[in-house]
Amino acid sequence: MKPGTVLTSTQNPKIKSLLALDKPRERRKQQLFIIEGKREIQWAIEAGYKIGNLFYCEEIIPYEELGHDLIKDKLTIPVSKEVFDKIAIRENSGGVIAVAEMKTHTLPQIRLSKNPLVLILESVEKPGNLGALLRTADAAGVDAVIICDPQTDFYNPNVIRSSVGCVFTTPIASATSEETIAWLNQNEIRIYCTYLHASKPYHETDYTLPAAIVMGTEATGLSDLWVKNANTNIIIPMQGKIDSMNVSTAAAVVVFEAKRQRGFR
Repeated sequence: MKPGTVLTSTQNPKIKSLLALDKPRERRKQQLFIIEGKREIQWAIEAGYKIGNLFYCEEIIPYEELGHDLIKDKLTIPVSKEVFDKIAIRENSGGVIAVAEMKTHTLPQIRLSKNPLVLILESVEKPGNLGALLRTADAAGVDAVIICDPQTDFYNPNVIRSSVGCVFTTPIASATSEETIAWLNQNEIRIYCTYLHASKPYHETDYTLPAAIVMGTEATGLSDLWVKNANTNIIIPMQGKIDSMNVSTAAAVVVFEAKRQRGFR
């Protein structure tokens, strides 16, 4: 839809409604969330997300440069530079912000390849870590990312920002650890848990069969439930003074070793 009057006040009801989505409770209540950036919005559209209001700043990106796919059937709302600076969460968001409807993400929705590689995260707490893990998952082309017993939500603005939109490019699901273990066993996917007290180095482990790589939190690691149900518990040998690394970095190390063994297929 063609843009209307430029909004110049953060007291405008549309702007106030948008700002309210910063709060998790409001996102859950309205089942809406915010996407910043033209590329990220485009990926969300390609992933089947329904986009509602599209806010843009003419001083940053002219209406004509938004592109047909972005503006088709959307209510485009021009805002002043001052208002945009208030509603933008990240720097360099390209002058465009969308409101999108949430989707449900369950295990039965995941479509696995013939030889799946899945990344599983238990009780991930920090949005930045979840975003970085999703970015790693996209780079490696894993079949899915499953979040077990989540402490943060997929639609936290910092998840979308830190994932650079990869929350929309990789199949994701949320489930309990018990449900996920049952699903993995049902699909004959072997479970490889990263565990500080494991004796099997990650690079001496075979990931060429259907595999799930399971990561825990940096503070507490994996729960006993996962450790006991693993086919193999693996460790990344540490050669410095610390005994662990950032969870997103650890995930990248193991996932890309699995991809290397699979010939990056």
